[in-house]
Amino acid sequence: MNKNAFSAVLKTLSFALFIFGCSANAQAQLNVVTTTAMIADLAENIGGKHVEVTALMGTGVDPHLYKATQGDLRKLTKADIIFYNGLHLEGKMQDIFEKLARKKTVIGVGDKIPQSARLQHGAHPDPHIWFDLTLWQQAGQQVLHTLQQQDPANKKDYQHNADVYLKQMSDLDDWIKQQIQKVPEAQRILITAHDAFGYFGKAYGIKVMGLQGISTAAEFGLQDIKKLKDVIVDNHVKAVFVESSVSPRFIESLVAGVKAEGHQVAIGGELYSDAMGPKGTATDHYFGMVKHNVNTIVKALSN
Repeated sequence: MNKNAFSAVLKTLSFALFIFGCSANAQAQLNVVTTTAMIADLAENIGGKHVEVTALMGTGVDPHLYKATQGDLRKLTKADIIFYNGLHLEGKMQDIFEKLARKKTVIGVGDKIPQSARLQHGAHPDPHIWFDLTLWQQAGQQVLHTLQQQDPANKKDYQHNADVYLKQMSDLDDWIKQQIQKVPEAQRILITAHDAFGYFGKAYGIKVMGLQGISTAAEFGLQDIKKLKDVIVDNHVKAVFVESSVSPRFIESLVAGVKAEGHQVAIGGELYSDAMGPKGTATDHYFGMVKHNVNTIVKALSN
C-alpha cells in the first residue's frame, strides 16, 4: 500500500471513529421529559450536556387543564426519566404518572416539599412552589439526586452544575427582596386572575388575592368579584394583573366593574404564572420569567 493510499485509509478510519464517538455520546444522553418549562429549565441546567430535555407544555399552556396527547404519551413512554411538578398541578395527568412509575423513574419534584412549607387550600396543596425560590431550590435538589442516581458516572458534573445554578437562584432571591422594598408596604397587594402567587407573597411580603382559586378549573361568582372590588377600593389598589396562561377577560371584567363604581384601577401588565414566555424572548427561561414578573409588579404598584 503506497503512502497516499495509507493516508486515505487513516482519514477514513478517523472519520468513522469520530462519527461513532458522536453517536455514542448522543446515545449516552439521558432522555428526560418534563411537564412544565420551569421543570425543564431545572433539568437542562443541572443535567447539562448529559441530558436531552423535552417539555410537554409550552408558552401559554395551562397545566391545571392540560390533557396529554398521543404524542405526549409516546414521549413519556420513551423517556428515561420523567419529572413533573406534583402537588396536583397536573391533575388530569396523575393517573398516567402513576402507571408509568411502575416501569420507569417518575419524579414529582414538589412531592417532597415539607408539609410545613406547603400552602394549603382546602383539601389540596398549592402547587405553585416555583415562585418561592428557596422551595424551588429544593425541587432542584430532587432533580440533582435523581440524575445522579440514574447516571452515577457523571455525578460530579451534575453536582457542579447544580452548585452554579442554585447559587444563581440564591442571588435572584436576594434581588427580589431588594426590589419589593421599592413598593410602599401599604401598596403591596397583588391581585391576579387565579391564586398562583401565594408562595411568592409569603416569601416576599406581599398580600396576594386571585379571582379564581389555586386551580384555573375553580369556579368563581359574584361574591368573589365583589370581594376583590371592595379590596381594590378600600386599599386604593393601583393595578391588577392578567396572566399569560389565563384568559384576560376575567380581570378586564373586574377592572370594568371597579370603574363603573367611580373608581380607577389599571391593568398593570401580564405576569407569567403557570408557563414561561415564548422561545427567543427574555422570559423563555426561569430566571428571565421571574425577573419580568418582579419588574412588572414593582413598576405597577410603586407608581
